[in-house]
Amino acid sequence: MNDIVKTLNNATAKGTFFVNGNNYDCIYSTGSISRIKNAYDKGHQIASHTWSHPDLTTLTKVQINSEMSQMELAIKRITGASPAFMRPPYGAYNDLVLEVAGALANKVVYWDFDSGDSTGSSVAQSKALYDQAIASRPSNILTLNHETKSTTAYDLLPYAIKKLQAAGYQLVTVAECLGLAPYKNVSSPATPDSTWHC
Repeated sequence: MNDIVKTLNNATAKGTFFVNGNNYDCIYSTGSISRIKNAYDKGHQIASHTWSHPDLTTLTKVQINSEMSQMELAIKRITGASPAFMRPPYGAYNDLVLEVAGALANKVVYWDFDSGDSTGSSVAQSKALYDQAIASRPSNILTLNHETKSTTAYDLLPYAIKKLQAAGYQLVTVAECLGLAPYKNVSSPATPDSTWHC
């Protein structure tokens, strides 16, 4: 994440990081806290991708609420900001997911362009997908990339930034793109204690 933040900032670009609580790593690990704070402090949006990355359409209302609430609490503790956006894992949502998200004042975000990095596309294939998307000249492109893929961070992202900016696109956060506030409220970050665990 730190290298992606650096790449974006060097290009005068901003991004949105939809983070998990307990998937690849525990969000309360020292490294995760540091990476999330760094991205937030450098002006990037931090949003929810649920606590443990389940298919929300298979869960009960109580379970969906727990997935969203735990993640919101973690982001609030680390950054001081309560996220106003969430992206459902696998893009899977139904009326119950929308109901719970709405009750928590979360906007559900879906992408309109998938680089394919999480489903096995090679960097060359992902670059070709970007080229096709840019050639169609949409007014906005809400892209889906995964920072957990090193080829995305080091090969695909620099290419995409260069191509998108050359085509006249401004790279901004999801909230800025949609003209909405990124957070429900903002205060000071909390101090880690024994309750910060996965």
